[in-house]
Amino acid sequence: VQTEASLKALKHCLEAAGTSLDKVVMVRIYAVNSGFYNAINRVYAKYFATNPPARSFVPVASWPMEFDIEIECVAVA
Repeated sequence: VQTEASLKALKHCLEAAGTSLDKVVMVRIYAVNSGFYNAINRVYAKYFATNPPARSFVPVASWPMEFDIEIECVAVA
């Protein structure tokens, strides 16, 4: 659920900035549990089905926020 919401928000932000998911060149995913990796990948594959960008997955011990993942990206205009 959080991955889907994060990627929808990311798509919206990219479009508002005049670019799109197909212009993303790098994605960094932070997760509080490395066990989320497979579940995140299933959703991620729907958004980046062809020519996926470079990506890193970063497990984090914890953070004081109410969500379990954070996704950031770099895209070209």
